[in-house]
Amino acid sequence: MRRHSDLHQSAAISAVLLVLLFALPLAVVVPFQTELFSDDPIAVESEREPFQPGDLDGEMVLKVLAGDAVEEMTLGEYLVGVVRAEMPASFEPEALKAQAVAARTYTLYKMQTGGNHGNTADICTDSTCCQAYISEENARNNWGENADAYEEKIETAVRETDGETILYGGVPILAVFHSCSAGQTRSSGQVWVSDLPYLQAVSSPEPADSIPNYYSRVEFTAEEFREKVLTSYPEADLSGDISGWLQNAVTDTAGSVESVDVGGVSMKGSTLRSILGLRSACFEWEAADGKLVFFVTGYGHGVGMSQYGANQMAKEGADYRTILTHYYTGVTVEPYTTAAIG
Repeated sequence: MRRHSDLHQSAAISAVLLVLLFALPLAVVVPFQTELFSDDPIAVESEREPFQPGDLDGEMVLKVLAGDAVEEMTLGEYLVGVVRAEMPASFEPEALKAQAVAARTYTLYKMQTGGNHGNTADICTDSTCCQAYISEENARNNWGENADAYEEKIETAVRETDGETILYGGVPILAVFHSCSAGQTRSSGQVWVSDLPYLQAVSSPEPADSIPNYYSRVEFTAEEFREKVLTSYPEADLSGDISGWLQNAVTDTAGSVESVDVGGVSMKGSTLRSILGLRSACFEWEAADGKLVFFVTGYGHGVGMSQYGANQMAKEGADYRTILTHYYTGVTVEPYTTAAIG
């Protein structure tokens, strides 16, 4: 009988333990079931509000060509995408504002002068034609954990410069810019055909030690160099010793090659830079071991605003208007008007 009673007691204890095993998790979950399983919006992480441009940037709607598709967006929305793509978001706020104003001005200049796309679009997202552009989603993927902070910085730069444009004689200028110069920018006439009064050579405080690939080195075998040059200039005489292929280099005030004879053909330094794919036209070279070796300083065409120079000026306390009036000679920075964009 004793043994029978013990069996009943063990069974009872087991039953109690089973009840507790299933009941305890419920006792923990039930008080919080609303928070855990409810569709209440409070339980859902809120998303950032879509960008709202200022009044002036918001009232202008652009037709933007992206690939084969044309998308309509406000000038403000377009500029946010441009600044994301054109300048590192880690840069100083005043440098980002200078970039936003330069990008706005460049856009209005393209619209005023007819652009490249006729009636199809006002502007495009191809950096080789207009300006680079990147969507928020793609930019966030690149930025990682800094995405919220970087997006806020760029949206603020566009919003706080609403409508502000670089004007010369009351109209938007060709507000070109580049990554970094060799301590001084170049006039437009030194690089292209027209010498514009507001695109003149000025000093630029490049922080060389902190700029990635500020100094670069590129080498070409005789065969590689000959192939690249003869594709564009078949009349060039690239025979004989490789050391004599480049002659009579003339440098400008920025230290960039203004002109050089290549195989007896005179060309601009910017042309040779393009042919060879060099980072800038501020280069020197030497012939060594049957190769031409180029030593290059800076990145970009060197005309207009230097982005790294602008960032350094911002670090030293300059605001965006001071930066812009330094890099673009004789201009004013003010809100555009209907008359200004024609």
